[in-house]
Amino acid sequence: MSLYNVVVASNESTVVAEYQADYSRSDAYQSEAELERELIRLLQAQGYEYLLIHDEAALVANLRRQLEALNDYIFSDAEWHRFFAESIASSNEGIVEKTRKLQTDHVQNLKRDDGTTKNINLIDKKNIHNNRLQVINQYQEVGGSHETRYDVTILVNGLPLVHIELKRRGVAIREAFNQIKRYQRDSFWAASGLFEYVQIFIISNGTHTKYYSNTTRSSHVKESAAGERKKSKKTSNSFEFTSYWADSNNTAIADLVDFTRTFLAKHSLLNVLTKYCVFTSEALLLVMRPYQIAATERILSRIEISNNYKQTGTLAAGGYIWHTTGSGKTLTSFKTAQLATALPYIDKVLFVVDRKDLDYQTIKEYERFQKGAADSNTSTKILQQQLADSSSKIIITTIQKLDVFVSKNKGHAAFKKHFVIIFDECHRSQFGDMHKKIVTSFKHYHLFGFTGTPIFAANAGSGGNPTMRTTPQAFGDKLHTYTIVNAINDGNVLPFRIDYINTVKMKAGLADKEVAAIDTEAALADPARIRAVVTYLLTHFDQKTKRNHFYSLKGQRVAGFNSILAVSSIPVAKKYYIELKKQLADQGRSLNVATIFSFSANEADPEDVFPDEDFDTAGLDQSSRDFLEAAIADYNRDFNTNYDTSADKFQNYYKDLSLRMKNREVDLLIVVNMFLTGFDATTLNTLWVDKNLKQHGLIQAFSRTNRILNAVKTYGNIVCFRDLQEQTDAAIALFGDKDAGSIVLLKNFDSYYYGFDEDGQHHPGYTELIAELGQKFPLGQAIIGEQNEKDFIRLFGAILRLKNILTAFDNFPGREILTNRDYQDYQSLYLDLYQDLSGGNKADKERINDDIVFEIELIRQVEINIDYILMLVAQYHASNCEDKSILVAIDKAIGASIELRSKKVLIEHFIETVNASTKVDEEWRRFVDEQKESDLAALITAEKLKPDETRKFIDNAFRDGALKTSGTDIDKIMPPVSRFGGGNRAVKKQSVGDKLMKFFEKYFGLVSEQ
Repeated sequence: MSLYNVVVASNESTVVAEYQADYSRSDAYQSEAELERELIRLLQAQGYEYLLIHDEAALVANLRRQLEALNDYIFSDAEWHRFFAESIASSNEGIVEKTRKLQTDHVQNLKRDDGTTKNINLIDKKNIHNNRLQVINQYQEVGGSHETRYDVTILVNGLPLVHIELKRRGVAIREAFNQIKRYQRDSFWAASGLFEYVQIFIISNGTHTKYYSNTTRSSHVKESAAGERKKSKKTSNSFEFTSYWADSNNTAIADLVDFTRTFLAKHSLLNVLTKYCVFTSEALLLVMRPYQIAATERILSRIEISNNYKQTGTLAAGGYIWHTTGSGKTLTSFKTAQLATALPYIDKVLFVVDRKDLDYQTIKEYERFQKGAADSNTSTKILQQQLADSSSKIIITTIQKLDVFVSKNKGHAAFKKHFVIIFDECHRSQFGDMHKKIVTSFKHYHLFGFTGTPIFAANAGSGGNPTMRTTPQAFGDKLHTYTIVNAINDGNVLPFRIDYINTVKMKAGLADKEVAAIDTEAALADPARIRAVVTYLLTHFDQKTKRNHFYSLKGQRVAGFNSILAVSSIPVAKKYYIELKKQLADQGRSLNVATIFSFSANEADPEDVFPDEDFDTAGLDQSSRDFLEAAIADYNRDFNTNYDTSADKFQNYYKDLSLRMKNREVDLLIVVNMFLTGFDATTLNTLWVDKNLKQHGLIQAFSRTNRILNAVKTYGNIVCFRDLQEQTDAAIALFGDKDAGSIVLLKNFDSYYYGFDEDGQHHPGYTELIAELGQKFPLGQAIIGEQNEKDFIRLFGAILRLKNILTAFDNFPGREILTNRDYQDYQSLYLDLYQDLSGGNKADKERINDDIVFEIELIRQVEINIDYILMLVAQYHASNCEDKSILVAIDKAIGASIELRSKKVLIEHFIETVNASTKVDEEWRRFVDEQKESDLAALITAEKLKPDETRKFIDNAFRDGALKTSGTDIDKIMPPVSRFGGGNRAVKKQSVGDKLMKFFEKYFGLVSEQ
């Protein structure tokens, strides 16, 4: 019967169910060239055509042939030149425009010689095996800033869509990542810019292989530029955002041979390129991770099979996805909804969220993935219209609105339509009467739930309907699992570091961190205890949130992270808010403290960890509402806003507060239940807990802190003022596995400070590394030879990583061993080597750079800024310019700073002008402005640049935080050069670009933005 053909002829899965390597590896040394040859041999065995293409002319000629074959059309020479110049290699288009073209505008119009138009496909997304895959290697680009030779590139219909950069086994994989950074900067844009079409980068050292999208790479290049202030959309573009491929059991497929046989299998790669990429409204390309793809395909398979077997409207037609909090469930559900709406028999996809805060966040996420993709609704009436509108394919609503609609519209025509209903964060609140009403009203549905913390028998409540207490009872089979252990192992979320802080009076002699468990809320809410907790919080706030560490966020240089204080009740929240404000005022400190809470009918229900919390302020008692009104008034003063506790304005207060938390504008947010589920802010690193948490609620709350941001943020910080150790261990065991604790939680202070043994291997501690540093590389002695340089870089990098972790422990201050002066000297050495190895084209230096990784992001975080230098200059001035030790301190501080090295000569010249009558701050600003103008005028004269255009070009660079030496803008400032000497023009442009970049780096961060 043809009814069941789909089961027999099911498409091959993109993610293999289970992968086991079935070949033997050689024990012999493998060079990078041998690794490359083996990769190409494997690709040929899998049906790729190998081409000997090493220059652009051959690449373009092949592209023409491939597009002709794909479109069954032969271009005339005039048509091809026109199509190539206008639709493929336009000089006005960069990575973003070319990515948009492939992802959303892959059908281009060709204007034929006879005046008619024809659609030309760049890629066939409907029948993926119509696309032709070819592989080239050692492609040479001579038109960039430096001549470059790329390792391996995969062509799809002649366009380079996948680029693979290899390092030999034993070399750090991050060096391949850094190599592509150099290509992005130096040559991908060169000539016709075809390499800007690359959608996915793959990096491998044979042993480990990872992939990531082109915008991850290009955004990283922008954001890691010195002092970058460009208003980039996201900061999550570092090496930490590369992904391993895996099978559906989440077993990483890391070896290049295994990766090639799975990810680079033709059907898998083409599926990833055509189905499992999302080009967002923020012009970012998101390439889905294997567990996201596996879950999407499991859902689509369940829809197809249950439809064929006529199982709609039953549990067998649906299921649930258990993907841990922070792993990107919204992207998975969006792609699932998008692909489900493409099925001819599906009328609508209904995306159901639990609360209005999630509603707001989900809509924002959906809108980010695709403008207009989600029709949200503000009332049941609009929901009713959307359900009746055949053009409204994806609808977002809350379970509460859906419940009202179902109750008031018995027999509505929508109930007979074929629906896919997806519940985001399907928690216990959906297991009651509302859930029952919905599933009995709709007749032909597939019901799917996404959750990071499923309800099992072990954590189910005892109340309510006994047949509707667990996630499997409500949604059916578990279709895919990706636990917190998987996510931490893959580097997709961070582990937690937990402090248990003593908050009650202890007898003398007892350990400070021993926590005495207190049962009564009354004792815990005692004003003296709250005062002590606030004192501890403020004393350790800068340390826990790393306020002395700097990084770039949306183009701004910011210090450290922000935090949430979760408390047990509204009365306790009020006490904390008052006490925090009081102690801050007493100390003369300025922190932006905010609070938010609302009425919850079942707040005291011990069965539910986070009861439903709507935007209902009317239900609050008068005292609580008055207090909230006053707290919002404080917020209005801080941020020049106009919110209050009225229904509409309170919702807008929530949205504004959410945004300011994400932008790190609010330092500390006090909550009862709000913001502890569904809220996602990469800048949040600390949760202060004075609240009983357990099981899924505990994991949900802790997981607010473990989103990846950059190398500075290495874990989520949890500070417990209650003894939650037993509950924490139980929750991690339930949602990870019995051995999950060692992966999910960081080790204790002594392990990092003194070292530890694990799995038969010793991991040296901070003290051991510092001792090795002093013994092998004593200060004052030069580091001679390549191997010693490598060893020093590795050793000091390991010290930087450990110190980054140790700084959050209360007992680290005072135990740093190295003095600040010695630390600066070692950092200067480290930066000297970094600039030496990454700045030149010397072949021997490049070779050293192949297998070492510089922890520059960890250097930047403690960056010495110009304000610190000016403070030292002021001290020198105060000594009547006689204390020469201050000049030594200034010199060392500049040497230890990436930012200030380029400004060294400028600062030294300024110090020479300082005398007894100098007003340091005032004179510095004048000095910088005069020097900047003098240097720019000299540069314009020497290079014969166009004065007005050059000044505008430089002003724009300071405004944007980046100086772009590629593209057409720089051409506008260049002097006229004969077009017949094309090579000379390129050399001249390169020379001018280099000089402008030096000028920019010298003054960036010192001049006021235009």
